[in-house]
Amino acid sequence: MLTHIVFFKLKDRSPEAVEVTKNVLTNMEGKIDVLRYIEVGTDILHLERSYDIALITKFDSVEDLKVYDTHPIHEAVKAHMKTVLDGTSVCVDFLS
Repeated sequence: MLTHIVFFKLKDRSPEAVEVTKNVLTNMEGKIDVLRYIEVGTDILHLERSYDIALITKFDSVEDLKVYDTHPIHEAVKAHMKTVLDGTSVCVDFLS
């Protein structure tokens, strides 16, 4: 199982803006066949070093992650993220 974790820091860190983007990410659930698991969490401490949203996804293989990356639904999510991100996201991918 491949776990893919991404952290996002948004330009607009208001609760309303964070909720909109959380919903965009959560909306992928059940719509991409290779996506085995998805969890979206929002930061509760709001420290300067904090990221606003964490996305945790799981796939059967690296190949499935590549399929997900180019899936039309994920492409639409990436387009949204480009408009709301404050800089770049960070990620970690590992096998478990």
